[in-house]
Amino acid sequence: MSPRALSYLAAAVAASAFVLPTSAFADQVRARYAVTLLGIPLGAASLDGDVGAGGYKIAVNAKLAGLAAMVSSSRGAATAAGAYLRGAIVPSAYANTSSNAKETRTVRMSMQGGAVKGVDVSPPVDPVPDRVPLTNAHTRNIVDPLSALIMPVPGADAVVGPAACNRTLPVYDGFTRFDVTLTYAGTRPVRAKGYSGQAVVCNARYTPIAGHRNRKPVQFMADNKDIQVWLAPVGDTRVVVPFRISVATMIGTTVIEATEFGSDGSRTPEL
Repeated sequence: MSPRALSYLAAAVAASAFVLPTSAFADQVRARYAVTLLGIPLGAASLDGDVGAGGYKIAVNAKLAGLAAMVSSSRGAATAAGAYLRGAIVPSAYANTSSNAKETRTVRMSMQGGAVKGVDVSPPVDPVPDRVPLTNAHTRNIVDPLSALIMPVPGADAVVGPAACNRTLPVYDGFTRFDVTLTYAGTRPVRAKGYSGQAVVCNARYTPIAGHRNRKPVQFMADNKDIQVWLAPVGDTRVVVPFRISVATMIGTTVIEATEFGSDGSRTPEL
């Protein structure tokens, strides 16, 4: 997973209202995460939303805390919404705004049938000679970075099993296109407030496609074999979301791990 992909756990959103079909029933997922680097607390993140047969809408918020907040004021959130089609995620809307001491950047994107219909990045990404060209073809058959966290498990396969992992996520964030390929590595017992059970462990590989700059951090992530994502189920749905993400970086391993992970399980109708 790229450094930018991880930054969506610390991206701030332009407010949007997303409405699922009135016939949808959803489990309300609530997760709280601690973010550490080399075991040192960096901050916290949260994921809240509705996930059900008719679709999903989710929001992520995050900010640095403690000593990290004294060095950088990075913080923010993101939102996304969409539906399922034959067991696949079909996003319809995505927005985020990431802020630090130097700038604030907002991305708004609308999608239909897996293709981008409109995107606004403000301020625009600087055109530089070493940026790999991005074409219209790169904006088709994609998911946004936040929708990529919502993973339906197809068919009658075990929700916590190989089918949860074995997939490639074609991600477009508004200015870069990359793949995240997950492969099954086993299961682990996990425990957090609201959840005690099994999580499926996926090894992950990051492949840059277009829009990125040919720089050392990108190549490091492309070569990185020390990335894992642990997935746990959302209530009674056949959907899994991250319980734990660990990524080796150029300065040490970053871990994002749930301290609270639960669903109300009531499956009340969406409005």
